[in-house]
This record gives sequence, C-alpha cells and structure tokens, in this order.
Amino acid sequence: MENAQYYLEKIMEFVWQYGPKVIGALVVFIIGSWIIKRIIRISGKMMKKSNYEESLKRFILNFAGWALKVLLVIIVIATLGVNVTTFAAVIAAAGLAVGFALQGSLSNFAGGVLIMIFKPYKIGDLIEAQGELGVVKEIEIFTTKLNTPENKLAIIPNGPMANGNIINYTAEGKIRVDTVIGVGYGEDIREAKKVLMEVLTSNEKVMKDPSPTVAVLELADSSVNFAVRPFCKPEDYWDVFFTTTEGCKLALDQAGIEIPYPHRVQIQKSE
Repeated sequence: MENAQYYLEKIMEFVWQYGPKVIGALVVFIIGSWIIKRIIRISGKMMKKSNYEESLKRFILNFAGWALKVLLVIIVIATLGVNVTTFAAVIAAAGLAVGFALQGSLSNFAGGVLIMIFKPYKIGDLIEAQGELGVVKEIEIFTTKLNTPENKLAIIPNGPMANGNIINYTAEGKIRVDTVIGVGYGEDIREAKKVLMEVLTSNEKVMKDPSPTVAVLELADSSVNFAVRPFCKPEDYWDVFFTTTEGCKLALDQAGIEIPYPHRVQIQKSE
C-alpha cells in the first residue's frame, strides 16, 4: 500500500511538472500546423497569379512546407524544455555533409531554379545550348529535356544550361532561314535573282514582314552564289528550308538557268 502511494505521488509530481509543457507543446504543434497550411495555401495562390512555372511552384511549396515543419518540430521540442542547441548543431552538420556529397546535383538544382525564375526559354521553344539543337520538351529541377530534329531526346543538366550560352530561336517570334544558291557565270544574275525571289514570295509560310532577301553573296571559283534568306515562324523552319532549296532548283531549271556542278576531264595519252 505504501509502495502504491509512493508511485502515485511520483506520477502526480511528474504530471504537475511536465503536464503543462506537454499541453503547451501540443497547442504549439496544432496552431503551428494550421499556420503552415495557411502559409502554403496563400503562397500557392500568389504564385498562380504571378504565373510561376508549375514545376518551380510545386518545388518551392514543398521545400517551404518541409522547412517550416522542421522549424515547428524544433519549437515544439524547445517548448518541452529540451535544449535544442545540440539538436540544431546535428542538423546543420548533417546538412553540410549532404551538401558536399551532392555538390554537382545542388549546382544543377540551383541552375534549374534560375532557369525557372528568369525564363531564358520555356516549353515549346526552339533553342541551341550545350551543343544541342531542339525543342524544349520539359524543364525539370535538375535537367532540361530537348527534342532534337532527329527526334532524339537530349537531357542536359541545368547547371551548365544556366551558366552557358543559350540561343533561343523562338523568343523573337520569327527566324531567318539561310540558304546559298549558285548559278553559272554566264547567266543573267538579275534574271536569276528574280526567279529566286518568286520562289520565296510564292511560299505561304514565308513572312512578308520582314521581307525575304535575295542578294549576291560571293563570286566563287565556278559560280555566282546568292544568299537566299526568307523569314518564317520558328516551328516552320525546316519546312521552309527544304521547300526553298527544292523550289529554287526547280525554278532555275524551268528558267533555263544553269546551276554549276563539278566536272571531271579525263585525258588519255595514246601510244
């Protein structure tokens, strides 16, 4: 009986000593969880109004949610009367170790965040970067995916993408198609220029503004070379390139204008 009384007194002493702290910690946890949800919800609405990239928005909200939850746990532990200095030091050391181990990945992560914030390109843009040319298929936190003209998937880390040169062919809404067409020195270059210009103006995908250009580019060894330069929408680039090349050949043939090609002369010595 005396032992039971003793243990009961110890239990009551423990409850009176730590009960208020436990209740306070539970209240802090409940209120803190509610505040975190409100912060995340409001932040999500603000990002939606600001037209944030969907993948960036999702990442930022998840990262902020976990960071706030870790902070809440530390506050709850402190409310219980536990010294959190050592606990925080352990977390900091673990974070530093992980940072060193994932140094390359963190560089790509930082590059992905910069790309999503400053938007040098977006999904659907035709770009050239890191030796690859293609249409942006997907922008992820660590990598950017391109569809090349050969229908290959190029996956490029975002670190080099953010720190390297990027040519965005879509940003201006138009792109110039450069081709070189040669005619013989004996041909009338004014007539040839007229024929080549008609090929460009008859193509529906060639823009009227800026107007296409046909000009003498150089006097080569065996031909007079014309710079044939129509403008088109970026998505029509290859179509205009191929139709222009084919159309110029057919039009010059029809007009009787010679396109020079290499000739081989064979000399035989008779005995």
